Amino acid sequence: MNEQRLQAYNQLIQTLLNCPSGKEPEILAANKELLDADFVQVVVAAAEHFAQQGEENTAEWLRNLATYLTTPETTPITEIEIYEQFLIEILQATAESNGDAQVIYPLLEANTDKLNNIFADLLRRWATNTLAAAEPNAAAEIVLVIGKFSNRISDFPLGSKANNMEIAITGYEIALTVYTRSAFPVDWAATQNNLGNAYRNRILGERAENIELAIAAYSAALEVRTRSAFPEKWAMTQNNLGAVYSDRILGERANNIEMAIAASSAALEVYTRSAFPEKWAGTQNNLGNAYSDRILGERAENIEEAIAAYSAALEVLTRSAFPQYHAETLFNLGRLYQDEEQFNSAYNTFVKAIETVEALRVEIVSGEEVKRKQAEEWNQIYRRMVEVCLALARDTEAIEYIERSKTRILVELLAKATLTSPENLPLVSSSINFGEIQNLLDNKTAIIEWYLFNDCFRAFIITSDNKPIIWHSNEQDLNALIDWTNEYLRDYYNPEDKDKIQWQNQLEERLKNLGEILHLEEILEQIPKQYDRLIFIPHRYLHLFPLHALPVKESYLIDLFPNGVGYAPSCQLLQQVQLRQRPDFQSLFAIQNPTDDLYQGYEKDLGAFAAIKKQFTDVNILKQDQANKSAILLGINENIHNVTLNQKLLKANCAFFFCHGYFNFASPQDSGLQLADGNLTLADIITHFKLENCRLVTLSACETGFTDFTSTSDEYIGLPSGFLLAGSTNVVSSLWTVSATATALLMIKFYEELQQQSNIVLALNTAQRWLRDTTVKGFQDWLINSSLSLVWQAQLNQYFDDNHKNASAKPFESPFYWAAFCNIGKGF
Repeated sequence: MNEQRLQAYNQLIQTLLNCPSGKEPEILAANKELLDADFVQVVVAAAEHFAQQGEENTAEWLRNLATYLTTPETTPITEIEIYEQFLIEILQATAESNGDAQVIYPLLEANTDKLNNIFADLLRRWATNTLAAAEPNAAAEIVLVIGKFSNRISDFPLGSKANNMEIAITGYEIALTVYTRSAFPVDWAATQNNLGNAYRNRILGERAENIELAIAAYSAALEVRTRSAFPEKWAMTQNNLGAVYSDRILGERANNIEMAIAASSAALEVYTRSAFPEKWAGTQNNLGNAYSDRILGERAENIEEAIAAYSAALEVLTRSAFPQYHAETLFNLGRLYQDEEQFNSAYNTFVKAIETVEALRVEIVSGEEVKRKQAEEWNQIYRRMVEVCLALARDTEAIEYIERSKTRILVELLAKATLTSPENLPLVSSSINFGEIQNLLDNKTAIIEWYLFNDCFRAFIITSDNKPIIWHSNEQDLNALIDWTNEYLRDYYNPEDKDKIQWQNQLEERLKNLGEILHLEEILEQIPKQYDRLIFIPHRYLHLFPLHALPVKESYLIDLFPNGVGYAPSCQLLQQVQLRQRPDFQSLFAIQNPTDDLYQGYEKDLGAFAAIKKQFTDVNILKQDQANKSAILLGINENIHNVTLNQKLLKANCAFFFCHGYFNFASPQDSGLQLADGNLTLADIITHFKLENCRLVTLSACETGFTDFTSTSDEYIGLPSGFLLAGSTNVVSSLWTVSATATALLMIKFYEELQQQSNIVLALNTAQRWLRDTTVKGFQDWLINSSLSLVWQAQLNQYFDDNHKNASAKPFESPFYWAAFCNIGKGF
């Protein structure tokens, strides 16, 4: 994009951020000519910039905007009428079904892309205009429907929880413009109670402020909901008030806990076990939380009170009757035992809680997003179980529980693909024991598996014949890692450094700092010298960094392992891909230069394909305007339910994509590869690809190795996971915007190495070292004997003459040029 276009994009973003609430849709509709793929990328970059500055509300709004604009191939923004039609449709469905979730939720699920701030603003504007013209009785009917819709969306499990809560709050605030205390006291109090719930569960905004708003709303409700007039509803709001006081940040902590105990105890005066067993148990759970945190009184007595309250709750909240509440109460009890260093009791309690959580997971039939949300909700129970196992010296169990929390959806789908009867999927185990992990390794291969805790990070070193070695950091190391990551991402997405020159120049020093923060040399010293191959299993945002390129003493990590350094998302996934046998490497399917900018000037033919394709007996290449989505997914434009994969790709042993790539942080499933007629998205790959013969997918494009590091579910969501799920055993992808010339040379050398050996990881590492260490003269000598065309040999020689006068210089020595690519998967 040119400078003028970039200025226009940034001006539009500023206009949207500064405009009055509700005006955004009109502004977007008035600037359709700017709403293209580049604008989406600028919005995502701006969101990350604001996030790094600590302005999370602004960042979230921009992420929502990127979601609203969907994928970069989308034609100019959909008319605002589509949002209005959906708004009317959802309110109509709410009215006709009396707020029935079975009617409303499928409609919401089909329109999660519209559940954002734009929808909330449109709801407010529509309601304001409609209510202003409505008769009093009609106005009351309208806000009744809006209130029921708000109740439903506040509990809706899909989409963005942050967005859903903002929409719910908007709805309740609208209702309160009609439901005044004087005219509708009962409805006013009920809405105040619901508004308190929404503020208590709100994600955006300051947590302390949200809690104060919740307390104010509950307190208002209690002005009408007295014990004498509305005893059950009074008890409900008292219980809510007790829960929120337990979470209160402002004020004296001791006083807040006493208020929580008083409110929960008041609720129990009405919520007796005989009359309201479920509500009684829920309040006992809240009371247990309050006693767990109590500051006044004897600590031992408070702990006993908390245990008694949790135990009482579990008498009613049984696994068979209330599995979700049963797991929540067990988690609270286990957490109490852990905090009190009663680790055996904590272990036994967490075992039961995890059994319940995993049983709940098996019952989920509504899709992967629901499972991911469930994993996010319960991730902390696995983390705490890992901590307890380590405290009890159950080291191998700690690793097993780490694995049980990682990439569960992907592993289940991979396992399902190998079943002859996919309907048996619930019977597939999503766990791996330590012995099975060791069986993945030969006697010269080691795994370093990282795990990030709340107060430290740990590296688990696993080999085939020894107990795991566990290295752990202190809290200062974790804080340094978080700061390093924030700075790295902030500078990478800095809109003022659009070509990433500053980030590029600082990369080598930054990687050195990362190695020091991770104490890499100290960790590597724990690995015996005979181990010559290393597999990294990163965790969360560590997936974004080239760990193989971290400096170690006078060299880099890949120089220390002669048989290669590769990556896997988890041991379970490594186990799945190792089960696949892909011995053939004869056929190539490639996408070449699908967009105009890739075949202009000397880059029209980088020579890479001419060299690479000679290594295969069967070659199929889609070039330029033939490299389109409809040529890969046959029937995609006619009937999405009857799409078939290009047969040549289906049979290929190697798939090579030389094109632009992108990662959509706002909607990872919409990440993809840019083709001539649109984008091949991650969702497309997951839905339609089946690569039963594929040993290697090479994504020679920018940012193709990015994953959704914002997720707390430990899922590995990105293009590599899509191609692994599709059937490939290995995926080579990139961690940043790469240099075209360096990448072409790297790929040519990589495939030359693959002619000599079957070790894909070693071939890639060898090519990376070659690119890093070769001098200008070395490249010129290599060109003479290479299989590149004479035209491109001349172009490269001219490149070196123009840019690197010193024949002994190493033009691609910086990690920026050679370290971006990594191999995820089997390695062979």
